[in-house]
Amino acid sequence: KNPILLPNISLGFHIYDTFSARMAHHNTLKLLSAQNRIVPNYICDRQYNLVSVIGGQSSEISLHMATILDIYKIPQIGYSILAPVIGVKEKLPSFYRMVPGEKWQYMGIVLLLLHFHWTWIGIIASHDDKGENFVQTILPMLFQHKICTSVIERTQSIADILENSQVLHDILAIADSLTSSTVKVYIVNADFITVSCLEWLIYLYETVSAHWDFSSDMFHRNFDIRVFHGALSLASHSNEVLGFAKFLKELHPNSPKGDGFIKIIWEQAFNCLFSDSEEATENNICTGEEKLEMLPGTFFETSMTAQSYSIYNAIYAITHALDKMLSSSTSKLKTTANRRRLLIHSFLRNISFNNSAGDPVSFDENGELASGFDIINWVIFPNKSFARVNVGRMDPQAFLGPKFTIDGEAVVPISLCNHNCDPGYRRQKIEGKPFCCYDCVPCPHGVISDQKDQDDCLPCPADKFPNRKQDGCLPKTLHFISFTEPLGMTSAILSLSFALITVFVLGIFIKYKNTPVVKANNRNLTYCLLISLLLCFLCALLFIGKPLQINCYLRQPAFGVIFSVAVSCMLAKTITVVVAFMATKPGTKISKWVGKGLAKCILLSCPLIQVSICVVWLCTAPPFPNFDMYSQAEEIIVECNEGSVTMFYCVLGYMGLLAFITFTVAFLARKLPDGFNEAKFITFSMVMFCSVWLSFILSYLSTKGKYIIAVEIFSILTSSFGLLSCIFFPKCYIIMLRPELNSKDQELQVMYPHIIEL
Repeated sequence: KNPILLPNISLGFHIYDTFSARMAHHNTLKLLSAQNRIVPNYICDRQYNLVSVIGGQSSEISLHMATILDIYKIPQIGYSILAPVIGVKEKLPSFYRMVPGEKWQYMGIVLLLLHFHWTWIGIIASHDDKGENFVQTILPMLFQHKICTSVIERTQSIADILENSQVLHDILAIADSLTSSTVKVYIVNADFITVSCLEWLIYLYETVSAHWDFSSDMFHRNFDIRVFHGALSLASHSNEVLGFAKFLKELHPNSPKGDGFIKIIWEQAFNCLFSDSEEATENNICTGEEKLEMLPGTFFETSMTAQSYSIYNAIYAITHALDKMLSSSTSKLKTTANRRRLLIHSFLRNISFNNSAGDPVSFDENGELASGFDIINWVIFPNKSFARVNVGRMDPQAFLGPKFTIDGEAVVPISLCNHNCDPGYRRQKIEGKPFCCYDCVPCPHGVISDQKDQDDCLPCPADKFPNRKQDGCLPKTLHFISFTEPLGMTSAILSLSFALITVFVLGIFIKYKNTPVVKANNRNLTYCLLISLLLCFLCALLFIGKPLQINCYLRQPAFGVIFSVAVSCMLAKTITVVVAFMATKPGTKISKWVGKGLAKCILLSCPLIQVSICVVWLCTAPPFPNFDMYSQAEEIIVECNEGSVTMFYCVLGYMGLLAFITFTVAFLARKLPDGFNEAKFITFSMVMFCSVWLSFILSYLSTKGKYIIAVEIFSILTSSFGLLSCIFFPKCYIIMLRPELNSKDQELQVMYPHIIEL
C-alpha cells in the first residue's frame, strides 16, 4: 500500500500462463474480450477495465503478445531481455521493456572478455532462430575486438534428443568437440533448451553466460548446477526491495490475506499436499510451517531476482503513470476507454521515479529501461545451494564514471589459443588457423618487445639500445676521447711532452741567440716557427674531452691558421736564402728583394689567406657539437660536425698548397752551400708533413667516431714533431755537442761578407 499513489483506488490483477506461443495468444485475446467469450471486438457484454499488460516470460512470447496488444494501443511492459530486432519501437509503439537493451549486454560480454584477456573462446547457442541471431550479432563484435572463436556449437532440447537418434549423435559429437578443445571460456546464450543440454555437455569449463535466471520454474529441484560453478553472468540490474525479505518471512499458505497461488506453489515446492486435498496422506501433509530458505536455490530464491525486480518496477511504472494521468486536467474530461489508453502512453513513456530500493526508473527513447547490467559470479556449494556474487556492472547510462567496472580480485581463468609471447618475442600468425593462434618468434637483432603478445618488435629510442634478452632498452654511453681513458691520456701526455721539448729548444735558441747557427737563417723567423710549433702541440688538446660549442668552434680554424703560420715561416726562410744567393749574381735585379721585408711579407700574407678562409667558414657554416646515435649500436658518438666539409677541405687544401710550394723551393735550394742551407731539412720535413696529412685524408674518409679524432691528433703531433725534429734537432746538436762547428759557421760568415743577417 502507498497512500501517495492512487489514493482511494485499488488495482486488481489477473495472472495468465504464457508458457507457449499458442497459450500466450489465447490468453492475450481473453484479456481483450468480454468476460464470458473470446471475441476481441465484441463490446456488448461486460469487459475488463484493462490498464496495462506485464509480460511475457521470453522475448519471443513478448513480441507475439505485443503484436496483438499494439492494435488496441494497450501498454505492454516486458520484463525479459529482447533479442536485437530492428525498429521495435517504430513497429510496436505500445511495447515497453523494463530491462536494458540487449546490445548493451553484448557489449558487456565483449568488455568482460577484454578485461580478463580472454581472446580464445567458444560459443554455445540454441539451435533455433534466437540462437542464430545471437551468434550473428556477437561474432562481428568479437572480431572487431580481436577475440577468436575456436568452436561454435548449437544445442538441442532434451525432447529432440530423445525423439531423434541422429540428434543424439550430434550431441555426442558436440561433447567430443568441447572436451578436446583448448578453450577454457565459453559464451552461452542460455535459455532452458541450451541449459538443459549443457547439463550433459559441460562440467569443468568456465562459462560466460549471456543471461539466465535460476528462479525460473523451468529449473526443477534436482537440477545439477555444479556445471555453472565459477560462471559469470550478465543480468539485469536488481536490488533488495524494501520489505521483500519480511514479506517472504511472514508468508504462510493459510494466511487470510493470501491467495490461491500460494498453496499451489507450496505443495509443489515442498512436495506435499494440504489436508483438504483428496490425495493427501499422513506422510505428505503440508503443515504450513515449512521454511522457504530450505528449498534448493534452483527452485526458489529468497533474494529478489532480476526478473522479479523488473516485474516490481513495471508495476510501479504503471502505477506512477496512472496516478499522473488521473491527476492531470485532461483526465477530468469525459473520455472513452480507447482515449484513456492513448492518453496513458504519454505519461508512461515519460515516467521517472526512484523505487523503494533507491534505484531510478525511467525509459529511454527506445522504450527500454535506462539502466545497466550486473556482472554476477555464480558460486556453487557442495549441497547444491549457490550464491550470486555481484562482482561488477555494465552501465551505459554512467556519465561521470566508467561504463564497465569489475572487481579485479576475481579468479581469472586463462583462455588463450596458446601461451602468451614473453617480452623479447613477437607473435607470428600460423597459416590456416584463427588470427589469435600464433607462434612466438624471437625479435630480430636490433629491435625489442617489452610487453607480452606484441605483434611487432620495435626499435629502441635513438639514445638507447636493446639489451641481451631484447625485452628492454639500455641507455647508450657517450663515446668521445676523454682525458681519463688511455687514448686521451696518451695523446695529452704526448702533446704536453712535445710542447715542453719545443719550449726547451726555444730556450736554447734564446740563450745562444748570438751564435752563428742561430743567427745564420733569420733568428726572428726561427723564434716565430718555434712558437707556432708550440701552439700546434697545444692545439691538439682541443681535440680531447667532450665536444662543446666553444672547442668545436676553435678546433679546426686554430689548427689550420697555426699550421699555416708554421709552414709560412719555413717558406719565408727558404725563399730568403734563395733570393740572397740569386742576388749575388752580376746584373740581377733581385737584390732589391733582399732584406727583412720579404720575410715579413710572406709571414703576413700567407696565413692571412688561411684566416680569411676560416672567417668565411665560421660565418657561413661553423662547426658544432653533434650526437651521432646511429653509427654505433651501443654508443652515442659525440663529435664536432665540421658544418661545411667543403670549407674543411679548403683549409687542408691551402695547407697542402703552402707545403707543396715550400717543398718545391726547398728542393731547388738543396745544392746551395751547406753552411747556410736548411733546404735539405725543410725538404725532408715537408715530405713527412705531406705524407702524414695525405694519410689523414684517406683515414678521414673511412673512419668514424672518436678514432678519426685520434687520427687527427696523431697527424697534428706527428707533422709538428717532424718539423721540430728535422729542422731544430741538428742545430741543437751543433749548439750543445759540437760548438766547434758553430764557430766555423762564424768564420764562413766572415768569408762571405755579402751574406747579411736578415
